[in-house]
Amino acid sequence: MTVYQLRNTILDLLLRIEKDSGFSHLLIDNEMKSKRIAPKDEGLLTEIVYGTIQRKMTLDYYLDSFVKKNKKMDAWVRMLLRMSVYQMVYLDKVPDYAIIHEAVEIAKQRGHKGIASFVNGVLRNIQRNGVPDIKGIKDDAKRLSIGTSHPEWLVERWMTMYDYETVKAMCEANLTKKPIAIRIQPMKITREKAMRSLEDLGFETKASLFSEQGIIVEKGNILHTELFRQGYVTIQDQSSMLVAEMLEVEPGMKVLDACSAPGGKVTHIAEKMRDEGDIHAFDLHKKKVKLIDDKAHQLDLTIIDAKPGDARKLDELYEEATFDRILIDAPCSGLGVIRGKPEIKYHKNEEDIKRLAVIQSEILEHVAPLLKKDGLLIYSTCTVDVLENEKVVQNFLANQHDFQIDETFFETLPATLKYAQGITDIGLQLFPHDGTDGFFLTRLKKN
Repeated sequence: MTVYQLRNTILDLLLRIEKDSGFSHLLIDNEMKSKRIAPKDEGLLTEIVYGTIQRKMTLDYYLDSFVKKNKKMDAWVRMLLRMSVYQMVYLDKVPDYAIIHEAVEIAKQRGHKGIASFVNGVLRNIQRNGVPDIKGIKDDAKRLSIGTSHPEWLVERWMTMYDYETVKAMCEANLTKKPIAIRIQPMKITREKAMRSLEDLGFETKASLFSEQGIIVEKGNILHTELFRQGYVTIQDQSSMLVAEMLEVEPGMKVLDACSAPGGKVTHIAEKMRDEGDIHAFDLHKKKVKLIDDKAHQLDLTIIDAKPGDARKLDELYEEATFDRILIDAPCSGLGVIRGKPEIKYHKNEEDIKRLAVIQSEILEHVAPLLKKDGLLIYSTCTVDVLENEKVVQNFLANQHDFQIDETFFETLPATLKYAQGITDIGLQLFPHDGTDGFFLTRLKKN
């Protein structure tokens, strides 16, 4: 693929992500699987796509100094300028003249001579004069918003929950690349053997401190290995691995995963149970149930019975006190996984968060009675919003007097997390700058 074709592909991907609110990681994966992208180009494509989305607001702030306020532009022209400015400001592998030349050629091909001249003029002005200094913005929330490309309402909301330095650290972490974490299938391979195999292939790895099955891959593409293709390992963030570890399952138990897709946590639970017992897994969307089945099949796990179902209606299917363990990994705003899915921050609003908190409360209310006496229930989300986390649990406990926070949860956390910043009397909040996804979890016990 020529440089020109690669830049065109990148532009098409960016436009699809913005127009269809598509998940960047899925679209990029599909593009890689199409085999149209040479391995040597995969890194640059991923860098430009993620980087342009991550820094969209910053890039628009820069462009606003060089484009007349009322100038009308087609979506593809603005995106072409964004991706070009991103490369000029944040990457140093490609010289500015080459970036400008490719942008002008794309503008000619997609538009006409006038658009090509406009693109050339804007980019050359930026090359000559440099971009404006964001430090000049006096308001803390606005400066952080523009500087890290997080909507101002979101920054202001987080600042009501956490101190400024924590919010700043979160926003800045969301602009960085997170190392891939993988989980071994312990009935197929040991962590030590998997790490040796990967290191023999030139990978750089280290053991996760969150799970005895976890490996952090600091260098290397796990998707291209036989270990991944044959189901010896699967990709899963460390924070998600913590769920199965803290659920304390044992072989032979009866377990419910109420919101299961795509299946990372439930397959981990099955592995912890040595594939002995009975796991009932549900997801609201029928097509996502296949993802659970596919993941279980890939890892050769047989005890997971996956079905479509609304978690708020599972009490119509089961008697009270049916399950030894329950996981509610509740649908949430996803504001803890912005680092891997940067488009999320542009598509959410406060009403979404409030609506989701209601759904989370309803799920917890209807599912919790299915737990046996002295059973354990994990409530988790991949967000950092207090309304979806601590508040949901507090409201539940205020109305359900036969449940309480399991105090041993805090004692059994991995040593590295026992004194984490996000520990509260309700549970554990992990932040993106902790080196994981932003993630909340707590453990409830039925009296």
